[in-house]
Amino acid sequence: MHIQKQCSRSQDEYSLKYMSGHMGRSRQKSGDDGDQSLIGPPSSTSGHLLDQNASKPCFVYMLALFSGLGGFLFGYDTGVVSGAMLLLKKEMNLSALWQELLVSSTVWAAAFSALAGGSLNGWLGRRVCILLASFIFTIGGIILSLAPDKVVLLVGRVIVGLGIGIASMTVPVYIAEVSPPHLRGQLVTINNLFITGGQFIATVIDGAFSYMSHGGWRYMLGLSVVPAVLQFCGFLFLPESPRWLLQKGRSQEARHALSRIRGGQNVDEEYDSIRSSIEDEEKESGGGGIVILRMLKYGPTRRALFVGCGLQMFQQLSGVNTVMYYSATILQMAGVRDIKRAIWLSSATSATNFVFTMLGVWLVERVGRRKLTLGSLLGTGLSLTVLAFGFLMSAQYSPPITLHPVDPQNLTCTLYGSCESCMLDPDCGFCYRENGTAVYDSSCVPVSAASTDHAAWGSCYNQTGQELPDSSLWAYNYCPTPYSWIVLLSLILYLAFFAPGMGPMPWTINSEIYPMWARSTGNACSAGVNWICNALVSLTFLHIAQMLTYYGAFFLYSGLVVLGLLFVQGCLPETKGMQLEDVDHLFSGPLCSCGASAPPTDSSNVQYTRNLPETSPAQYGAAGSDRAIAFITLR
Repeated sequence: MHIQKQCSRSQDEYSLKYMSGHMGRSRQKSGDDGDQSLIGPPSSTSGHLLDQNASKPCFVYMLALFSGLGGFLFGYDTGVVSGAMLLLKKEMNLSALWQELLVSSTVWAAAFSALAGGSLNGWLGRRVCILLASFIFTIGGIILSLAPDKVVLLVGRVIVGLGIGIASMTVPVYIAEVSPPHLRGQLVTINNLFITGGQFIATVIDGAFSYMSHGGWRYMLGLSVVPAVLQFCGFLFLPESPRWLLQKGRSQEARHALSRIRGGQNVDEEYDSIRSSIEDEEKESGGGGIVILRMLKYGPTRRALFVGCGLQMFQQLSGVNTVMYYSATILQMAGVRDIKRAIWLSSATSATNFVFTMLGVWLVERVGRRKLTLGSLLGTGLSLTVLAFGFLMSAQYSPPITLHPVDPQNLTCTLYGSCESCMLDPDCGFCYRENGTAVYDSSCVPVSAASTDHAAWGSCYNQTGQELPDSSLWAYNYCPTPYSWIVLLSLILYLAFFAPGMGPMPWTINSEIYPMWARSTGNACSAGVNWICNALVSLTFLHIAQMLTYYGAFFLYSGLVVLGLLFVQGCLPETKGMQLEDVDHLFSGPLCSCGASAPPTDSSNVQYTRNLPETSPAQYGAAGSDRAIAFITLR
């Protein structure tokens, strides 16, 4: 260590500078644990302005809570459709195609509006986009509650999807831009806590209204209007993102909004830092032009976009929304006979999702984004494998077909040899009797065109709505099995691992990794990828299950999770604790560098400057000197 001193007169203050060519604060890589300062300030009173404001974050929490209602709407729709679909399938006699259309139409609409949301955010701002999203969702919820047929229901689902898509890409950006660095990860994760909370509330409402013999689904779908109206009213009184205002040249409004968010404290330092960073980012990116083209030409944003879109893609390819959209259906497939019981059991999976998302809120700023994501993917892959084995056990011990009656309609149902193969054909159902756990007099017969509640003919044919004659039991979409507990347990384990990591982290990381000029477009693209993959998975699940069997579908998702694990291990850096304006430098080097947690720095030259209090030059043995500077060279 070499120390060189000169004398000075000024107040006691500290500054830290890189003597290398790298930008940003002095940081040192510490494995995957994030960044550690090489030299810190001597006391808490000389910390950064954001740390001074950290003692009064109440208004920031209020912003996050009202913003999180957008996540609640997202989660509520995801959760409510699971139970509503069981009632709609029965009441409207929906085919597998129509079930998939009603589920995936919302997702495709959300994909479109999320992609368009980047331009809307740049034009209208974060606050107005959230207001627009809640208004659209309100209109969609009203249409769903009053829909007279499946076509109008489809229109309502599309409108709801447009609102969800805008909110899904806007809310994380808004929260990230108004949050101090030490709270940003937790507050963005709160949005995902609201998503899982919405899913849980939705399944409870599904269970409550499943006892209605007719029209219960209207209340399930229509109650989403309440949080949408609440969010709209709240955002009428909340400020715009100061960073967006500065980007638009509205400096006075930006300063006022930032001061309001920080509790009225002095924000000069933070304001100047944000403004200079935005100006520097614009210069580095090459100025004006189409944003997405600028992102693709500029190396750091191109690499960040690849990582952000990859995270969102693997989140959906892990099959999470198959589990959420079809949780009640999956439980029925696993042998849970009663619709009401399947709905209530699906609420247990949603409760697990909610509880373990709270764990993610606690862990995100402690273990970091990267470790949390890796651990989540590992557990998710193992749980999907157990889920697949549960269906495999049910298939191997599926009740055999013992009766093969002559089919007057000349269909193929009577040719199947087991309940498992019978269930994979959407035109067939399983008719049987049982004595305890023993199944006998079983047959595979066509389902009625009027209702899936009974067969088209034979002993399970019933038009009265009463119990079937001769103690016969009718199963459509499930087989009697003693292994349904394995499926329920694996669903709970799946969500326990998914919820704290792969649930919130793609959204949290995407809200952090883009510079200001590219943040809206980057989040729009990654959210669009999320919704497109969501739509592909939800639209194809029932057909994949028919082609590959139920266990084959979940083995497929498990394999995709392994690919996601390799992607995260190789390409995801750690962003914990960094200023938004500094994260861009993580992507200045080559991609897939084994998850480096900080940009490469030359730590051999760090200048540490301390301006000493007023004193006599003679004390330093250097007559005539008027400054004292300490240089520390780390070797």
